[in-house]
Amino acid sequence: MTPQPLQPPGWAQPRGFANGMAARGTLVFTAGMIGWNARQEFETDDFVEQVRQALCNVLAVVQAAGGEARHLVRLTWFITDRDAYLANQQRLGAAYREVLGRHYPAMSVIAVTALMESRALVEIEGTAVIPAPDGQP
Repeated sequence: MTPQPLQPPGWAQPRGFANGMAARGTLVFTAGMIGWNARQEFETDDFVEQVRQALCNVLAVVQAAGGEARHLVRLTWFITDRDAYLANQQRLGAAYREVLGRHYPAMSVIAVTALMESRALVEIEGTAVIPAPDGQP
């Protein structure tokens, strides 16, 4: 079963996320991914570009398990600058769609005072459910 968004009756339609997701299959949990490359090197200190890279890193782990962006059921974002997040909504949306398309799982965004890597501006954890091949439980 491909993950399906959950929308309680009478609730306003969320923008850019789902209220919940339902899925069956292999569970994939990523570590917190930050905005550095595969060599663990930061290429930028730009908030949106670090988000783009963190999303690419989440997707790379999901793909390593045989999944795709559409299999993500949850993303949890930890950001160090709430104002940068709010001021860059259009650029963030464009970066998100560039990496994950128009698939919007359940999401939370949490403002934190710092992350373990001092240059990291964002950390994103992902959960995906990769459906079993047809006919498999």
